[in-house]
Amino acid sequence: MVIVAMSSAMSSTAGSKAQPGVIVTHPNRDKPVVQATRATVVLLLLATAALILIITIGGWSLLEGALPIQLGYIAVYLLLAFLAARWNRGALPVAAALSVLLIIFALVAGPAWFARDKTGFAQPTLNAGLLGLLTLLIVPVQMLLVTFTMRGFSQGWNVELERRDPTAGVGAYADAPPHPA
Repeated sequence: MVIVAMSSAMSSTAGSKAQPGVIVTHPNRDKPVVQATRATVVLLLLATAALILIITIGGWSLLEGALPIQLGYIAVYLLLAFLAARWNRGALPVAAALSVLLIIFALVAGPAWFARDKTGFAQPTLNAGLLGLLTLLIVPVQMLLVTFTMRGFSQGWNVELERRDPTAGVGAYADAPPHPA
């Protein structure tokens, strides 16, 4: 009895199909500020993946244990960009948490690239100074990403409103329980 009541109280169109004669709308997704936030989050995720890809390719010969982590970050950030583009609100806190970790990695790795820009060190494909600059450039991009993901999370991308379809006939609601007055 309790399980039936709980399942009927939770209205999710993701897990089940909408009732016949009911239109599900997402009112917050139509606002320009919400669409701009989503576009910014997607852009920042793609920019981060591109920066990590450039650093990975440019320093491939010198990155010993970091290759799987960097390739994993690229894959995960591309996946998060795809999910954010599809209005998946659950991707936002994951992106923010991974951004904080990436800030820490970049702050540690950036000066190490600059230290390598001297004689006597093996040189990467790209200039070590450029790789250090790109690595430190990740920090402000990630700070912006954390800001915009938290902004997007508070905008209610997942809010759904159900309304009756005006084109549906009277018989479409025959199985609906009576509304208490």
